[in-house]
Amino acid sequence: MVGLLLGCASRPKNVLLPVADTSPSSSKVEMLVTTTRARSANPAEMYTGERGSDPSFADITVSIPPASVRKVGEVAWPKRLPSNPATDFAVVKADELARDGAKAWLHASVRKSPDHSVLVFIHGFNNRFEDSLYRFAQIAKDTGTDSAPILVTWPSRGSTLAYGYDRESTNYTRDALETLFQYLAHDPEVKEVSILAHSMGNWLALESLRQMAIRNGGLPAKFKNVMLAAPDVDVDVFRTQIADMGKQHPRFTLFVSQDDRALAFSRRVWGNIPRLGSINPEEAPYKEELASENVTVIDLTKVKSGDSLNHGKFASSPQIVQLIGARMAAGQTLTDSRVGLGDTIVQATTGAAAAAGSAAGLVISAPVAVVDQNTRENYGSEVENLTGSPNTQAGNANKSCTSPSTPAKHCKK
Repeated sequence: MVGLLLGCASRPKNVLLPVADTSPSSSKVEMLVTTTRARSANPAEMYTGERGSDPSFADITVSIPPASVRKVGEVAWPKRLPSNPATDFAVVKADELARDGAKAWLHASVRKSPDHSVLVFIHGFNNRFEDSLYRFAQIAKDTGTDSAPILVTWPSRGSTLAYGYDRESTNYTRDALETLFQYLAHDPEVKEVSILAHSMGNWLALESLRQMAIRNGGLPAKFKNVMLAAPDVDVDVFRTQIADMGKQHPRFTLFVSQDDRALAFSRRVWGNIPRLGSINPEEAPYKEELASENVTVIDLTKVKSGDSLNHGKFASSPQIVQLIGARMAAGQTLTDSRVGLGDTIVQATTGAAAAAGSAAGLVISAPVAVVDQNTRENYGSEVENLTGSPNTQAGNANKSCTSPSTPAKHCKK
């Protein structure tokens, strides 16, 4: 545990001072930021990890270097300041907004979206403001989403020693997030809402949706997809949260990984109760319960990524992040029960995303993630390359996986 708490690799700080847009080949991600963080006196930090008295808003544009210098799934942190847009993630615009300005930004951006949709991202534990900003910019770019991007960033001190403070900060932010959800629900310009939450951010997302459902007698139909990535949520509590939302809840997609070392630590902190993001979805009672609530599970246990904790695979794995974007662009939930699942994923994507689908599609099913027989027959070589031999994969489908006991050397969630 001490190794986990003290082993965090440092990242550059105060990287958000806007720089000149000097790289025409770089991509730009424009997003609306809404936060309960306190404003910083340092413009290169913008917002601290402390709690603000009222929600704040900002219009921020992040420049992302071209594919020749950055792999899909990577955040290219600057090695020195100022950031160089040709090689680094860099802020090229950062304007604070009043509430009316935020509404105007949202209306203008939603009109540009082909389906008038928004994508709300809620980050996890141990994230400074710049961590959440750059990660969402990476997700928005690598998924290729056309939805208007909204970053919800709550007061996290960016320290593993502040786990309790961060958890209480999600509770502090519940009402503000519900207010945002209520606004999106009643805004006639917004036709579809997707939510992507990571780690501890799932607690915030689920609690706010639960509050909204109780207050309104249900959730609006325009809330289509809620994607729960590595949720640091007690499985018993999740049962009550989703029950309180009622049967007409959004389509939930749950990303799990049984080798998630961050959630293994969290489980020890919370009295050895399983965390939702690291369950084995083939074990009872999870398989039956998830099926009854129509929850889609994407098991990333065998997916490799550059994340040493195996906690951010949904964003750092090129296959998975492109798959998310391809399915959202097609207006589909992240599931398909027709014929060979690998076939349908490949057919639904093009270009680089098609290559991703042939791999990532092999770990997806509805409602529980198991490689189906038709896909094994049609894409046998891909199955073997990704997960080992098909026979081994099938033989291990029902075995229980335990969390690794080796302490993690890093701690970013």
